[in-house]
Amino acid sequence: MKKWITGLPLLWTSILLLTVKTYIVSKYVFDLDIESFTQDMILFLSAMCSSLILLGLPLLVSKQHQFRLLISIYLFATVVLYLNVLYYRFFNDFITIPVLFQSKNLSNLWTSLVELKNPLDLFMFFDVGLVIILYKLKQNRELQVLNKRKFLIVTIGIFLVSLTLAHSERPELLTRSFDRKLLVKNLGVYTYQVYDFILYSNTKRRIAFADNDKLTEIVNYVNANREKPNENLFGKAKGKNIFLISLESTQDFVINREINGLEITPFLNQLINEQGSYYFSNFYHQTGQGKTSDSEFIVENSLYGLPRGAVFFSNPENKYNSLTNYLKHDSGYYTAVFHANNKSFWNRDVMYDSIGYDRFFSDQDYWISEENSIGWGLKDDHFFTQSIPLLKQLPQPFFAKFITLTNHFPFSLGLQDEFIPEWDSKDGTVNRYFTTVRYQDEALKTFFEQLKAENMYENSVFILYGDHYGISENHNTAMGQFLNKTITPYEYIELQKVPLIFHFPTKNDTRTITTVAGQIDLKPTIMNLLGIEGQEDIQFGSDLFSEEKNEFVILRDGSVITSNYVATGNKCYIRETGQETDLSECQSLLLKAKKELSYSDRVIYGDLLKFLPDFYDNK
Repeated sequence: MKKWITGLPLLWTSILLLTVKTYIVSKYVFDLDIESFTQDMILFLSAMCSSLILLGLPLLVSKQHQFRLLISIYLFATVVLYLNVLYYRFFNDFITIPVLFQSKNLSNLWTSLVELKNPLDLFMFFDVGLVIILYKLKQNRELQVLNKRKFLIVTIGIFLVSLTLAHSERPELLTRSFDRKLLVKNLGVYTYQVYDFILYSNTKRRIAFADNDKLTEIVNYVNANREKPNENLFGKAKGKNIFLISLESTQDFVINREINGLEITPFLNQLINEQGSYYFSNFYHQTGQGKTSDSEFIVENSLYGLPRGAVFFSNPENKYNSLTNYLKHDSGYYTAVFHANNKSFWNRDVMYDSIGYDRFFSDQDYWISEENSIGWGLKDDHFFTQSIPLLKQLPQPFFAKFITLTNHFPFSLGLQDEFIPEWDSKDGTVNRYFTTVRYQDEALKTFFEQLKAENMYENSVFILYGDHYGISENHNTAMGQFLNKTITPYEYIELQKVPLIFHFPTKNDTRTITTVAGQIDLKPTIMNLLGIEGQEDIQFGSDLFSEEKNEFVILRDGSVITSNYVATGNKCYIRETGQETDLSECQSLLLKAKKELSYSDRVIYGDLLKFLPDFYDNK
């Protein structure tokens, strides 16, 4: 046995082990929807090609350093693969270079990582040990089993075959940087990481070479699609205090639903039916990898988040015509953020300066102990209660944004804080989700009662919205059980709805509005309510209350929702029935979505808003 092992060529054995491991993980962990033998072959060849390139690099150094470099690269590749596995388990997505630069957030991610790990993960590192053992047992410890020229020819040959098959399977593959699953499926996880690095480098280059000549096409598009806001509501909220409350990981499917005969969100259900409440039942989050920070960015700027990473990290020093800046400079509002978390998380301490906030109340402004915190930090009821005296210090009128925390993955909560018991499916994440949503709901109820007691309720407008999904498609089985339906791609898009409630304490009517809309529409809506026009600005959203409102929502992955259709994953569905129809019926919608996302990306990548004043002065 030992003689057989020592006879194995070290380099080729290492390449084979890494290839097989990468292929198995890519196919069975990443859920890439392999639908044919050709796609399966592409996946295997991409794994082999990456292994050949990576593990062939030691051939370029002297023999005495070859194995040390080989095992270092092998371990690095394994760590990259494993980090993607952890990230994919929750976000159903792949790590990008900007995400890796968010290392300052890792201390806050510990509870999530503990939840995501699996004892079987140890097997991902088992082959690293095998390679080391094989090296120790060999008498001839050279890596080479054939000359470098032949190795290069083999590598190039497999690379060309893999790339040709990928291109035939998906033409214009490299133009779809927003579809990371498609890129990994056809390029492989390691090649994708290199491609992402190239995109990131290109992003930095665009900023360096941007100028106002890039604006004309974008401004013309925005003006051509501009919709007339609701004139009857123009300025109706001016002078009132504005509460913008971001509800962590809250999806709309919990509204007006029960488990075990108990309401999941009794306070929100009640608020929706109170006088002065406007509930949008077809409102979608539009976030990407930036999650909560993406939702903040979209709401503040009426621009889309980026296809990779988070704007809060990649472009925090850009010029932004944010909602907050308009409120400060056009309406004299004092602006503040309340979030009982580390101020550097999501790079908020830097980004909030660019957005224009006067004050950020972070974890340093709250009393946080082991008893009043769980998971990611201060419990929501303590957060709201401790925020009351801070609110009373603010000059009026003020714009106050609150970001809740307790309803965050892994949705942990002590028994003493449970208002409803966990659900009883086989999916612990989904089971616990209902308890933390219910806890958040009760904290909101208490907050509203406290505001009324402090006479801070009547002269205010409240806007409550879900920031992003809490339950990813990795939990479709349990969600299908809860909703009593199969979670098709169409149904999963419908699950991207998040609640949106405008509450005006002094108004008398109550409405449920079914208009298809998204987070990108919040900035122009709030501006209209406060009497701010913002005509010389780039905004891709429009007033939610507009009588001309175009029901057209773009998600960050390129999916589109209208009043008639849902287009996602190269499939087109009739929205009313969920039945699949011919893709050609959605083709024009998808093309428009691609163009609009591209325009928004150009604005951010090139920091183009800084050129707007000169652009309009020269017209």
